[in-house]
Amino acid sequence: MADSTWQWDETLYAGSARHYSVGRWPYPPATAEAIGTALDLDGTGRLLDVGCGPGSLTLLLAPLFETAIGVDADRDMLTEAQRRAGEVGATNVEWRHLRAEELPADLGTFQVVTFAQSYHWMDRPLVARRVRDMLAPDGAWVHVGANTHQGVAGDDDLPYPRPPWAGIDELVARYLGPVRRAGQGSLPSGTSGGEGEIMLAAGFSGPARLTVEQGMVVERSVDEVVAAVFSLSSSAPHLFGDRFPAFEADLRELLSAATRHGLFAERPRDVDIVIWRP
Repeated sequence: MADSTWQWDETLYAGSARHYSVGRWPYPPATAEAIGTALDLDGTGRLLDVGCGPGSLTLLLAPLFETAIGVDADRDMLTEAQRRAGEVGATNVEWRHLRAEELPADLGTFQVVTFAQSYHWMDRPLVARRVRDMLAPDGAWVHVGANTHQGVAGDDDLPYPRPPWAGIDELVARYLGPVRRAGQGSLPSGTSGGEGEIMLAAGFSGPARLTVEQGMVVERSVDEVVAAVFSLSSSAPHLFGDRFPAFEADLRELLSAATRHGLFAERPRDVDIVIWRP
């Protein structure tokens, strides 16, 4: 981890799960198309999505496999994932409540194992070694990186103003302090880098890199931006304690003052895909 004072705990995303569907935009379908083409997926084989959260990537990729399993350490995230699976009629997906460090957990062998904005929360060397042993000889580790709560910064003309993210960050800091919070601890230097060295040390080869570009403009309501803020580990609802109502009121006041129409607009960031082979 980037900071030795931080340790994973069950409160990392406490209260955030229900905000994902509202506050974060989905991965574009082109993400599945790019992964499917790169790995020559044909609807067979098994997918394991580690740190699946509410199933955003799991459900997008599940049609490319015979079966899929999403695992996460947060029960509320899995409840949300099950709800989403029911909405889209996904019948080939199951969900398991466990930490990545508990793998292989008798789950078997997989053609593809994915991580979407989750690997940095784990004991990365340990997880890399264990996942490598779970991959088929011709399998692949796929890391999907994207910022799905906040768009690209810029001054290009949009139909509505961008959300005042700098002001939002200042408001969070006013309530929670200047150091980024994470569960019961903090991350003064952010999460760790150096993923490439860890993967090579674990015996992986690669990587191959793909980018899914996004050029569209997304309109967002005040409610959606509020949900985006509460979907983050650094501003998860539990962190505010009994000041949560006051923070939400101040956040809504800030957002309402930033737009005359009650709407914002952003350009979603590109999706980065990194593929490693065992």
